[in-house]
Amino acid sequence: MSSPTLPRLILASSSAYRRELLQRLQLPFDTVSPDIDETPRPGEAPEATALRLAREKAAAVARAHPGALVIGSDQVATLDGLQIGKPGDHARALAQLQMMRGHRVVFHTALCLWDGRLPADEAAQVENVQVFVTFRDLPDAELDAYLRIEQPYDCAGSAKNEGLGIALLERIDSNDPTALTGLPLIALTGMLRRAGMPFFTANNN
Repeated sequence: MSSPTLPRLILASSSAYRRELLQRLQLPFDTVSPDIDETPRPGEAPEATALRLAREKAAAVARAHPGALVIGSDQVATLDGLQIGKPGDHARALAQLQMMRGHRVVFHTALCLWDGRLPADEAAQVENVQVFVTFRDLPDAELDAYLRIEQPYDCAGSAKNEGLGIALLERIDSNDPTALTGLPLIALTGMLRRAGMPFFTANNN
């Protein structure tokens, strides 16, 4: 899916949310799910976890696809320094929302662009984009009802801000509105430009 003059672009993710975001750039790309252990390391800071995993995802896919430009991203939510991961089921999601209601939560969305044309020690561009989200102080019944409608059990923080989950939020503060959904496009377009990827050309179609 690459042109004769441009490297193949790969999104190292199985996330439908990240795929939909990347489609906004109208660049041809493939998706490959990275096979890595996403467990945080003991004592690892949330930002460090997100940055490490974004880099590891990109590097893992790049090893299998030499010469490609590979995008890796990871998101870690934190409340008072406590990491909030993907809940996985209804009970954990409800507990997360109960803990976060009325509070400001920090979402660390880390991004890595791995350029397989470069030596490994020069290949990675990395950045962490922070989003500060204030949750409304809502009763248990509303939180439970939301979860049963949208079932955001694969989302860090148990809410899909691009969907009905926006009704749980009181305020979002960030310099990149796409970061909360999982792929910071403002940071990514800067990285792609530095890697020589053109925009607004016939190559996009």
